[in-house]
Amino acid sequence: MTAILGRGTCGGHVTLLFTVEDLDEDPIKQGSLGAGLCLTDGVEAIARGELGDYSLEVKLLDENGDKRMFQQVLDLLSEEITEIADHSWEIAVRNKLPSSQGFGMSAAGAIAAAAAFQRALGLPHEESLRRSLAIAHLVERGNSTGLGDVTALAAGGVERRLIPGSPYSGPDLLNGPGQAEGWSESIPLVLAWRTNPGRHTSEYIDDDVWKKSITEAGKKQMVHLSDGPWDKSRWGELIDSAEKFSKQSGLSDDASRSALVKAGENATLRAGLDSETCVLLCMLGESIAIMPRNISKDISLEKLLSELTKEGLDATLTHIGTLS
Repeated sequence: MTAILGRGTCGGHVTLLFTVEDLDEDPIKQGSLGAGLCLTDGVEAIARGELGDYSLEVKLLDENGDKRMFQQVLDLLSEEITEIADHSWEIAVRNKLPSSQGFGMSAAGAIAAAAAFQRALGLPHEESLRRSLAIAHLVERGNSTGLGDVTALAAGGVERRLIPGSPYSGPDLLNGPGQAEGWSESIPLVLAWRTNPGRHTSEYIDDDVWKKSITEAGKKQMVHLSDGPWDKSRWGELIDSAEKFSKQSGLSDDASRSALVKAGENATLRAGLDSETCVLLCMLGESIAIMPRNISKDISLEKLLSELTKEGLDATLTHIGTLS
């Protein structure tokens, strides 16, 4: 029997500041305002289908991720594309970053998987991409694994989210309530994380007290970040807002995150990069992103990796992704 194959990829996403906008009963209109960084590293998914009874076998090549999510993606796709249900499926997924650490890997995985299934069927690229984003948003909201990652990834690069909600919706997938915009430069950044993640994202965004403090802090920063053109001239302003948000929301004092930032600062000091870099919390993992303060200056961050290991952290070097 002839098999069909499709491949999908999607970079991860680091949220630097955000609000929780989930009061609307329609998940398409739920999401967040905020800003963050789309990454070159993320998820690769390879889908294989054969005519037969509808089923799915998930292979996590690095044992990193949630198998249940991929069934949810396929089920939602089958509601829109009847041909999906005529096949038995396998999907192999490789995550280049750890899940549950604030790197948007559930959103990236859902987008990559949805794209792989559709490409196996030979559906047009642009239509597949939009449908992948719409379905990933619904899966994210259903699982409380994210708010604005999908809308951010729909923009790409260094993004700001101006209206909450799914980036695409409706039968024609022309647009959605969610709106974001991005700009891109090949900016290096180092991601570092504790091996065992702490609290799940849902423990914050589904908690009324955290929801209030996060949203108040996020809205305060977005008042000025939402104004004016969005380009590389805003980089310093974004860093400043992210630092203020982590303190005003109370997140920098929770779950030993202050110790995590201190470990990053110790590493940059030993590497001689403390004056040229900043250490920011990734929302909402137990992780940090270290990046240059001046993106016009070419600096190497590779020596940070060994210094972060000395602090008991795992780390990797990545870059800002392109516009979507």
